[in-house]
Amino acid sequence: MKLIYPIALTKIKGIGPRTARSIIEQGHNLADLFAYPKKDLMQVLGIRESIAEAISNKSYMPACEKELAFIEKHQIQALWLEDENYPDRLRQCEDAPLVVYYKGNQPLNSTKVISIVGTRHATYYGQKICEDLLDAMNGTKDTLIVSGLAYGIDALAHRHALKNNMPTVAVLGHGLDRIYPASHRELATKMLDQGGLLTEFTSGTLPERNNFPMRNRIIAGMADVTIVVEAAIKGGALITAEMANSYNRDVCAFPGSIYEKSAEGTNYLIKTNRAHLIRGLQDLEYLMNWELSTGTTEKQLSLPLLALTKDQELLFTLIQQKGQLAIDYMIEFTKWPQSKLALILLELEMQSLIHALPGKQYKIVGQVEIQKN
Repeated sequence: MKLIYPIALTKIKGIGPRTARSIIEQGHNLADLFAYPKKDLMQVLGIRESIAEAISNKSYMPACEKELAFIEKHQIQALWLEDENYPDRLRQCEDAPLVVYYKGNQPLNSTKVISIVGTRHATYYGQKICEDLLDAMNGTKDTLIVSGLAYGIDALAHRHALKNNMPTVAVLGHGLDRIYPASHRELATKMLDQGGLLTEFTSGTLPERNNFPMRNRIIAGMADVTIVVEAAIKGGALITAEMANSYNRDVCAFPGSIYEKSAEGTNYLIKTNRAHLIRGLQDLEYLMNWELSTGTTEKQLSLPLLALTKDQELLFTLIQQKGQLAIDYMIEFTKWPQSKLALILLELEMQSLIHALPGKQYKIVGQVEIQKN
């Protein structure tokens, strides 16, 4: 299919990501769709007359042709939802953009994708956390670092990813014909050699305020886990964390001083079970059930042999089969009193076999061989 049709769909007023996705999932051929008269568009798609009129008058086509010329001239990849190189994790989000524009050399579907966000006004404490975390990741394989190229934690995450020879991608709130903030142009240029720049906005789009929450959903949606390093109670980092939670992705936060405004946001996320408390890379790897990047010995790799009680084995196996399970389901399945269930869950947690998640959910984090009696 010609790329001009997905781009054209994003240019039509009244068609957002969800509507565009609905049209695609109905199985319509976009080329045929743009040839339908207004009446047929309304009947086939069930859309309003104003949207059907916008599609049929084709006033957006010159802008689409201009965009195609721009991306060809600047060697930009326009990846649409059904493209194999489109970010897989982002594709799973119902409000994923129909088309993203990418300039860079790093695949967007690494084995591990980590988003790192935080305040624009990072303290020494926040800077040190970010630097130490990325320094500890030095040497990890097939891991992509994502952030938003903003002042503070975002730019620091990009710089230290580059320093530690890790690919890093910035998600932008404007078109690829500019860099915002302009002072990060040199950083953005370096990232093109070890990562890239990604946006859903076409050339000519200014870095307007309303664009950044849209940018934040991509940062959250394309990652396995979003890490909030340091954040005030209001700001983009908390919006990103909230979006990650809405996508059922893991969120982590570093705790901060109760006296610092720059830690109010991270402490709030932890207090309200919107984020897991972490202190460094080992906590992150434990939470995500990722193999430790350094210091892993043959002894550590061997599966421990545990003699679980009958009830422990039943609950462990149940959670293992589902991958992640809510307490309400466990009570319904086992018919145990809540007090008994809570005790067994605690016993499994103490053995580092399961981990509590927000929303009274539990997931498996340990690999064991159960000793049969």
